[in-house]
Amino acid sequence: MKSIFERGQLLPPGAARLPVLSASILASLCLCLATEKASACACGCGAFDIGANAAFPNSSDSGLSAWFRYNFMNQNKNWEGSSSAPAADNLDKDIKTSFFTFGGQYMINRDWGVMVELPVFKRSFTSTGDGTAYPAGSIFTSDLTDLGDVMVQGVYAGFSPDMSTGVTFGVKLPTGNYTGPALGPGQSANGQFDLIYDRDTLPGSGSTDLLFGAYHVGGLTQDNKLAYFTQARYQFAVMERAGATGTYRPGNELDLGAGLTYSLGAMGSFKNVAPVLQLIASDRSSDGGTGSSFNSGYRRLMIAPGIDLRIDKFKIYADVSLPLVQNVNTDIPSSGNVGQLTASTIWRLQIGYDF
Repeated sequence: MKSIFERGQLLPPGAARLPVLSASILASLCLCLATEKASACACGCGAFDIGANAAFPNSSDSGLSAWFRYNFMNQNKNWEGSSSAPAADNLDKDIKTSFFTFGGQYMINRDWGVMVELPVFKRSFTSTGDGTAYPAGSIFTSDLTDLGDVMVQGVYAGFSPDMSTGVTFGVKLPTGNYTGPALGPGQSANGQFDLIYDRDTLPGSGSTDLLFGAYHVGGLTQDNKLAYFTQARYQFAVMERAGATGTYRPGNELDLGAGLTYSLGAMGSFKNVAPVLQLIASDRSSDGGTGSSFNSGYRRLMIAPGIDLRIDKFKIYADVSLPLVQNVNTDIPSSGNVGQLTASTIWRLQIGYDF
């Protein structure tokens, strides 16, 4: 059985063979916690792509892999600090988001690779009107489907013959919608042009971000059936674009992942089945700019059990992330809008193909 780093002739003779891990592709962003004229939570996107299905060179003989990833989260619980809080404290009530991500990776040689991802957001946002776009005190729901920010990353895996250690580097480009839908003078509550979404709720941040990361994988048993993986990634904005709500700079984000996987071998139609268990930690600083909210920034630890399946050249990976500990930044109580909407579960399904 090939290791995830073995690609035809590229693994040198005598090199150690690593265990089969999960989806074996570079990936990008998108765990988002969001809002309207008040803020639910800023968009910290790294956690979708940290861990078992991310940041490892692919196993394709041609060096080319493609994938589709679906993530879903329903943010319907208000959180203040490190505990649950009354829903009445937060003007935002519910944010349901489906993330559809299309990506591809090409390993130029055994040392270097490049990956591109394009996300699409489908969001249903329920909040309380403030007298601008919607009447004050009214509950409304707004739906939005639009492109997110494209991410381009490189990977270098040439530190050792078995490619078990590597670094990643890349850029997130401001291709997504960062201006948002609005109601015109004939539609809004105050008769003016008013935005429905705040900047941290939109598919695009309007910023150009740099991303730097590293990974390491290895076997824990002689047959390499039991394996571990670790990963880290740091993302920060270097250029911002002002929108109708003013300037906005997303907070810096650090994501860490560590986990175990166990290869059960071939089962039925699957040439390999591997359960996965991982921990994902995130630290997101508060957003900045005149269009930002004090209800932004958080620290969180999640556990994510999952499964990795292989059928011929197809790779299927699925997991569910469950928060173990989380602490969020909030505005002061006198603001009348306190807390961030959080999700009790985050679902992920990825289907890939090695050409």
